[in-house]
Amino acid sequence: MAQNASMEEFEALLNESFEMDTPEEGSVVKGKVIAVEAGQAIIDVGYKMEGRVDLKEFANPGENPEITVGDEVEVYLRAAENARGEAVISREMARREEAWDRLEKAYADDARVEGAIFGRVKGGFTVDLGGAVAFLPGSQVDVRPVRDAGPLMGLKQPFQILKMDRRRGNIVVSRRAILEESRAEQRAEVIANLTEGQTVEGVVKNITEYGAFVDLGGVDGLLHVTDMAWRRV
Repeated sequence: MAQNASMEEFEALLNESFEMDTPEEGSVVKGKVIAVEAGQAIIDVGYKMEGRVDLKEFANPGENPEITVGDEVEVYLRAAENARGEAVISREMARREEAWDRLEKAYADDARVEGAIFGRVKGGFTVDLGGAVAFLPGSQVDVRPVRDAGPLMGLKQPFQILKMDRRRGNIVVSRRAILEESRAEQRAEVIANLTEGQTVEGVVKNITEYGAFVDLGGVDGLLHVTDMAWRRV
């Protein structure tokens, strides 16, 4: 009787250890890089399970991968074993899951997120938000139409999330909203420091039949045609 009880206890402990050590498919698990070879990182995800991940999955757009033996990384376990007896894992999918959790919190808090424009698509651009890809409409790039977006490509900068749908995998962001907010703060500061009769410098933005619009550093002023010179302009 005691022997049967001991066997049952042993089986229970054994099953418990299996549940604790065996990673669950379809989840993000921690692993350790045990080798880097042939453009891939071999990762031990526990319970004698190893998988391979292409090094490019560890790199941000436009950057080289930074991964070495001994590094601890999080990967997404797609399947415990494939035809070669290896675990099917993905760093890219793990980054995506992690990114969506972080971005959903930022969206709820109406907080800015950091990203980098890395590609052109119809109607706008693609933005990497640290693992999740968002769409930046052309109208949301700047406060004014942008003819050459080259200098903005690959540059880490803040964006505002306009809307997101995790089920469909859609995120829409705006760079213009950030610029408008910054410009509004700058405008308030300029206005607070302006006084009648003060001499200021500005840049001509637009010329019309009745005058010129001048940027005073966040505030637009109208220089009427009758005030440009003592003679007819």
